[in-house]
Amino acid sequence: MQNTLRPAGPARPSAAEANEAIRHLVDTGVDGEWPSQAYEFLLEEWAAAHRAEVATAP
Repeated sequence: MQNTLRPAGPARPSAAEANEAIRHLVDTGVDGEWPSQAYEFLLEEWAAAHRAEVATAP
């Protein structure tokens, strides 16, 4: 019987999904303060997704 590994955590968003989340964060703002931690997290998610998409492109 073949065992397949499943991801331990939630799947990463696509680059487009991460980009949309970044746009939403920038457009909505939070009490007039720049949410740097949230932005950095989303930017890292976008970069990882982009690298994965480029690596699998034909």
